[in-house]
Amino acid sequence: MRDTARPVAELLLAWYDRAARDLPWRVPPADSKAGIRPDPYRVWLSEVMLQQTTVPAVIGYFHRFTERWPDIHALAAERDAEVMAAWAGLGYYARARNLLKCARVVVAEHGGHFPDTRAGLQALPGIGPYTAAAIAAIAFGRAENVVDGNVERVVARLFAQQKPLPGVKPELVRLAATLTPEARAGDFAQAMMDLGATICTPKSPFCTTCPLHDACLGRAEGMAARLPMRAPKTARPVRRGIAYVARRSDGAMLLERRPSRGLLGGMLGWPGSDWGDAPLAAPPLVADWHVCPGEVRHTFTHFHLRLEVRVAEVPVGTIASTGAFLGPDAFAPGDLPTLMRKVHEHALASFQVV
Repeated sequence: MRDTARPVAELLLAWYDRAARDLPWRVPPADSKAGIRPDPYRVWLSEVMLQQTTVPAVIGYFHRFTERWPDIHALAAERDAEVMAAWAGLGYYARARNLLKCARVVVAEHGGHFPDTRAGLQALPGIGPYTAAAIAAIAFGRAENVVDGNVERVVARLFAQQKPLPGVKPELVRLAATLTPEARAGDFAQAMMDLGATICTPKSPFCTTCPLHDACLGRAEGMAARLPMRAPKTARPVRRGIAYVARRSDGAMLLERRPSRGLLGGMLGWPGSDWGDAPLAAPPLVADWHVCPGEVRHTFTHFHLRLEVRVAEVPVGTIASTGAFLGPDAFAPGDLPTLMRKVHEHALASFQVV
């Protein structure tokens, strides 16, 4: 195999020095070259937030989290419900639960300091191989191989790798390792991410302005835009469910906290059925329930969900078999996960005509 490691790293780092994105968790390349390291807490928080979420969606959450919990001690001391509410809307809520677990382990077992090796980081709750490598490289300068979706795309094109994802992932990881330099590994990892996000984009890559233009076999062979190949996707199944939205005459609404495990675990939501082919669920209280016209639609990673929403107005003093009535001072719709916000909005329209 041709010796691409040195020229690719040099070309990419020179480009990164000129074109690095200005992100709130980053140290600019000039400071990085001067030996200034980013705060591992901020790197970790950003990497957890960025899992399966875009940079634009994360930036606002990152600012709010770091203003409210500026260090890992503050985050570890917070109540679970407060953190889960602040996370609402980012999705993949197991990340938020693991965020708290990890913060508490780092404080209790490591004195508030993150381990500085990939192995030490990966031993923490919620930190997998990619996240451990990213934190080790970016926060501690370790020469780790950091491969996310952007990097997979860059590497597939650079080496004209035509085998389809996901089966080709191990080979892309191996090829990426041949490029990772010993020096400035954190900057290199972020440069690869930036290249994939801004130039080597999924559709219509900007090959003419790419710093790796001359090194890219995919471009030379006229196939860059088609790479990486992907195996045919299987159709997502459709599951159905029922959500019950009860509003008391004083404005309080009936909510329950979902089990800690599973989808939307630990989040506030509306009582309802399991999600399946033929949902059945007894209402959480006796009332004159009305079925809202239409349905709420939401898509998870592995299935589409269709929810029937039923609403009821009830008097103060009504007893429910599950959950609790929360007034406007105890919860805000914005604290709910996206699916539950959709149910709330759907129910509000029907309350006007019940």
